[in-house]
Amino acid sequence: MKVAIDGPAGAGKSTVAKAVAQGRGFVYLDTGAMYRCVALLALEGDVDLADEAALAAIAESIELAFVPAADGGQRVLVGGRDVTSEIRTPRVDAAVSSVSSVPAVRTSMVELQRKLAGGADVVAEGRDIGTVVFPDAEVKVFLTADAHARAHRRSVQNTQRFGADAEQACEEDIYRRIVERDRADSTRATAPLVAAEDAVHIDSSSLGVAEVVRLVEDLIDAAQAQEA
Repeated sequence: MKVAIDGPAGAGKSTVAKAVAQGRGFVYLDTGAMYRCVALLALEGDVDLADEAALAAIAESIELAFVPAADGGQRVLVGGRDVTSEIRTPRVDAAVSSVSSVPAVRTSMVELQRKLAGGADVVAEGRDIGTVVFPDAEVKVFLTADAHARAHRRSVQNTQRFGADAEQACEEDIYRRIVERDRADSTRATAPLVAAEDAVHIDSSSLGVAEVVRLVEDLIDAAQAQEA
């Protein structure tokens, strides 16, 4: 079974997808992290983000892996190097939309995403899972929330990860980046952020994680019952 969870930055996709995957024993696939890895390598190599050929070359040759972490989560490795924290910095935040808008980059990433998923039961989260990566997914969710709510959540996450005084924790700056990312993702020519026609919309603005997870699990139960 394929479960596709799409939505804008900070909507809670990763948290919900991880919880659902863990609860169901499914593989968790964080496609956003994959684009962030390409962006990180481009930044480290001083690659011009307007150089689509150079970005495509990085995406085509990247050695990327997800490995289980001691806390039950995942670590992201690039060429064997743990970049889990590095790909969540403001510098990468600012670059990833430009990188992910390059058609050749998306082609390479979608191919890799399908390869990583294989024939396993998967919960995949991103921005084009239900429309491009797994258009035949049995469960499709479009998860969203008010931009201010998303900024607050991301600020709390970054405070826990980097400390209260870190620049990553400034809610006002996060809000501005989220609004800009929404605009860029929704208006790009290739695989824009848009809900699949058959996706179930969930607004998590006033919902807790457990409530959203339960809603997604109910959809999985319904899909499995239909298949039986």
